[in-house]
Amino acid sequence: MQFQVPQFIEVEDKIFGPLTFKQFVYVAGGLGACYLFWKILPVFISAPLIVMTLALAAVLAFFKFNGRPFITGLEHGFYFLLRSKLYLWRNDESGRDRVATKKQILESAQARDKSLVHVPSLSDSKLHDLAWSLDIKERLGESEGGEDNEEAPQRLRSPLGGM
Repeated sequence: MQFQVPQFIEVEDKIFGPLTFKQFVYVAGGLGACYLFWKILPVFISAPLIVMTLALAAVLAFFKFNGRPFITGLEHGFYFLLRSKLYLWRNDESGRDRVATKKQILESAQARDKSLVHVPSLSDSKLHDLAWSLDIKERLGESEGGEDNEEAPQRLRSPLGGM
């Protein structure tokens, strides 16, 4: 037995001409509010309110922000304004700018160079450490030699000799 799978479930049905029910409610509500402004308030006050209300109704009915209705963006904005926020502040000295002397810069550069040359002891086996250090030196030689070296192996090898 075959069943028909519903498609286009994200597309809202057009109920009032080219408008969906939500769009119709936004437009009708905006027009109703504009009519009330026109009848109740003087013209110099109602005119700016009518323009703003029509603009808001049009944006709510037809504008999508990042694929979502504009009303969700307004909702998130109001929640951001009304809810409490958590502010974190760390008072540490590491974030402040410090003036380094020439001697301190040289010492830090030397320490950095020493850390690059140092081969850590990974195991108790000296043979394993030796194989590892030779493999690293080989890789460093390949990177310094450039890619013109045709004798350099195409794959990196394991320090234990296994493939």
